[in-house]
Amino acid sequence: MTDGDAIRLDVLRWHPDRPAAPWWQSYEVPYRADSTLLEALQTIKDALDGTLTFRWSCRMAICGSCGCMVNGRPELSCHLLLRDLAPGPVRLEPLAHFPVIRDLVIDQQDFLEKLPAVGAYLVPAADAEAAPDTPSRQTPAQMAEYYQYAQCINCLLCYSACPQYGLKPDFLGPAALALMARHDADSRDTGGSARKAARDAESGVWDCTLVGHCTEVCPQGVDPARAINRNKTASARDYVFDLLMPGRRR
Repeated sequence: MTDGDAIRLDVLRWHPDRPAAPWWQSYEVPYRADSTLLEALQTIKDALDGTLTFRWSCRMAICGSCGCMVNGRPELSCHLLLRDLAPGPVRLEPLAHFPVIRDLVIDQQDFLEKLPAVGAYLVPAADAEAAPDTPSRQTPAQMAEYYQYAQCINCLLCYSACPQYGLKPDFLGPAALALMARHDADSRDTGGSARKAARDAESGVWDCTLVGHCTEVCPQGVDPARAINRNKTASARDYVFDLLMPGRRR
């Protein structure tokens, strides 16, 4: 490979002012040894076709904005080097299972509306609220219980990889359930009881069929499948305890 190489990107286009059908458009993009797929999209936008639309922000796999389907797999475009996709062509499509706003930009509203249901925030104990300036300390072991799940960047690659979410859009989905597990596992949190209704609902953890594609595509190693299994265990435990001890405090 030399710095004079080029690669073909085949992009699935769709505009709201051309609603009849999406269409494929091809671009030849030069690249260097260190060029990323996101940089190739920026080259198209700046020099070849200003109408191409896509999301991006940090360029460092932190913001989660630049997800798209790359050769049929959900990926962050800033995470991929073009040299690893050579000789091409590279097929780019919007993330699967989401409505398309324009070109590679999807509508994230469904995911955003699911976040309140899983209580994706810390619920402090009453004494912590009474003394907000008092530090809430944790041991390294306590932090390790939830740290992996806290790495979620809401990129939605896991939703695009999840066949169950594609079949049942009401399913809360991998990222939302991983964030539920993150807060349930936090020693500072007291909101677990309020999250149980969403966890145990038909659209909650038991809707997951444990295919595991969510974990395979996660760019941060969050392992949503493990988080969901953790909540399934807690749900089954509570069910058994409720049968054996009706009226117990939960």
